[in-house]
Amino acid sequence: MNEKLIEKIERLKAERKAVILAHNYQPVEIQEIADFCGDSLGLSIKAEQTDAQVIVFCGVKFMAETAAILSPKKTVLLPDKFAGCPMADMITAEQLTELKQKHPDAVVVCYVNSTAEVKAQSDYCCTSSNAVEVVDSIAKDKQIIFVPDQHLGRFVAERTGRNLLLWPGYCIAHTLITKDDIKSAKAKYPDAVVIAHPECSEPVKDLADELLSTGQMLEFVANSPAKRFIIATETGMIYPLKKRNPKAEFIPAGSRAVCQNMKKITLEKVAWSLEDMQYKIVVPEEIRIKAKRALDRMVEILPSKISKD
Repeated sequence: MNEKLIEKIERLKAERKAVILAHNYQPVEIQEIADFCGDSLGLSIKAEQTDAQVIVFCGVKFMAETAAILSPKKTVLLPDKFAGCPMADMITAEQLTELKQKHPDAVVVCYVNSTAEVKAQSDYCCTSSNAVEVVDSIAKDKQIIFVPDQHLGRFVAERTGRNLLLWPGYCIAHTLITKDDIKSAKAKYPDAVVIAHPECSEPVKDLADELLSTGQMLEFVANSPAKRFIIATETGMIYPLKKRNPKAEFIPAGSRAVCQNMKKITLEKVAWSLEDMQYKIVVPEEIRIKAKRALDRMVEILPSKISKD
């Protein structure tokens, strides 16, 4: 890595009283310079708890928005303003409002992988690790609208037995993993445990031994006697798994499962972001308050399961 550039980042970070957050799917060099690595919501909570004045979120826009929702008095920077999330953009606040009008008595549960505007239109937020519990907490006679990820939604419906009204959104990177990828990897490594993220398609999930969020993957592997794992999620997850479990072997289920938006953040962009204080993520106060309400409701019912997306 560029040592001079890293020294510059460290200097600027100290001058700005900043904290650098990196999602598990970020490039290796970004994870290495981060103060905290993890899932999107867990990172935002970490940042909220620090005395940092500036949050540099190395991830995608909805993640930086979540940090801004939880830390309104801090400056939140996204090093690349074009680092978005296609799945989050698959539903707008206007579309959700229209859907709610068709189902006025329904409760809206939105995945944290959604825009601030969509969160503001929702009753509850959830992560991939606690979505089942969030839905289970809602009265059985209530209809539930689940947005935006249909694959996580189907996973939740199966685990809860609830008939959810699903929005047809999906994660491009996860849907690039196919059942043939799993079968091929399993044929080559028959002793490997197959771990898949709930955002994967149903044929992939059907072949998995475990369905886990990224945080749950780290926990599971750390406590598993197995020594070889096939990982069906974005390929960036291999690095933190290997770093924490150097004696284990990790095989990506598919080399195509790369989130191009996550890879837009570079060391140069982090340095520029700190130097020029760009790009600032601002959530209008009216939207922030409503979006935080959905997050708070999740925390109220599941205080111990909020940082394992």
